[in-house]
Amino acid sequence: MRLLAMAFALAASPAFAADRMTLMLDWFVNPDHAPIIIADEMGFFADEGLEVEIVAPADPSDPPKMVASGQVDLAVGYQPQLHLQVHEGLPLRRVATLVATPLNCLTVVADGPVQSVADLKGRKVGYSVPGMETALMGAMLEHAGLAAGDVELVNVNWSLTPALITGQVDATLGGYRNFELTQMRIEGVEGRCLFVEENGIPAYDELVVLANPDSMDADATRRFVRAMERGAHYVLNHPDEAWAAFIAAHPDLDDQLNREAWTATVPRFSQSPGAVDHGRYKRFEEFMKETGMIDSIRPVSDFAVDPAA
Repeated sequence: MRLLAMAFALAASPAFAADRMTLMLDWFVNPDHAPIIIADEMGFFADEGLEVEIVAPADPSDPPKMVASGQVDLAVGYQPQLHLQVHEGLPLRRVATLVATPLNCLTVVADGPVQSVADLKGRKVGYSVPGMETALMGAMLEHAGLAAGDVELVNVNWSLTPALITGQVDATLGGYRNFELTQMRIEGVEGRCLFVEENGIPAYDELVVLANPDSMDADATRRFVRAMERGAHYVLNHPDEAWAAFIAAHPDLDDQLNREAWTATVPRFSQSPGAVDHGRYKRFEEFMKETGMIDSIRPVSDFAVDPAA
């Protein structure tokens, strides 16, 4: 009887308890996060024995600090900032790539006087975040044969599109090509992107998933990346069904801006998120050293790992 009771008790209990993880996004939920949201909504995390809590930050600068301090397991960040953060001593590693191309864009009015970076001489460029954006702008100006003093940089906070449309500035840097151009079009102004990777900036991973190498659960992280990869494949293979699942989870995003951003972002998701492009990280580290943003060059393993390797 005792053995029978034990058998019934085991049958009534879950086969296993899911491992819980907390992922902090870089910003509020938007189409940039589709592979993660879809992995959650379609049960891919659950298939890997994971229960993932997805949270948005109160401050966009919080996620790297939160994962470095162990307050969250994973965080969405940016490759360019990751180089600086590691040099500043934060224990961070990229464990997956979410968006595998730059999204950052030097945005101008399509039929305006600025058709190339060289046309910025004597004009104003708006930006939101000092540091990385101003350094990137300096490198782009040098690539075009201009000096930093040839343009006036204006901090417009997060009002990039309004500042450009109203003529407060002649161009903006820091807006995303999959969002800001659509936003301008909705406002009745056609915009144009001068791609940073075509104007002196090495190509880089825009959005990456970060972990603290000193405290991360390696097995859970591997399973997270596998589920995220399934999410990325599903978004690419079934974009309409994926969009339907996405807006079912976040109905407030069912509007023209997010629908068009979804379409623009789908081909930019990494289909092998765990894999590390060592050459890409090495080139960007060397670029940062050349531009004076860092004092020394560190090995790629200090920044990025493939959790399955």
